[in-house]
Amino acid sequence: MQDDIPTLRRILARDRTIAVVGLSAEWHRPSYFAAKYMQEHGYRIVPVNPRYPEILGEKSYARLEDIPFPVDMVDVFRKVEEIPAIAKSAVAIGAKTLWQQLGLKSEEADRIATDAGLDSIWDRCVKIEHARLFGCLNWAGVNTRVISAHRPRNL
Repeated sequence: MQDDIPTLRRILARDRTIAVVGLSAEWHRPSYFAAKYMQEHGYRIVPVNPRYPEILGEKSYARLEDIPFPVDMVDVFRKVEEIPAIAKSAVAIGAKTLWQQLGLKSEEADRIATDAGLDSIWDRCVKIEHARLFGCLNWAGVNTRVISAHRPRNL
């Protein structure tokens, strides 16, 4: 796993279609909040949850393999023991990144992804990283560990 600032910026600038595995349709769930934020910032969100026909105005799919178009990132909100199988699916569909959300860390999934050439991030929130690296959190006085006189404008 690489999670240095240049790598995170590169991934978030490149990966514009995000399949969110375990996305909930309930507004108070972290997966919904993170996906809605990313959608509002120009990313295409692809829900992967067999319980719902639609989430955030997008058709929901039961499995990653059911998505009929290319996906750049697979963002995971599932139990750690389920992530290796999700990593195999991410490889099978040609995703560029496997992103395990805050609190999730499957080294086996990381190995599956990196061995196949995917970028792999674990224990990080895509919404928090986007806000930190592309200029939202520092307005509230949060130390983003990013020192710059200029706000990145590539998103």
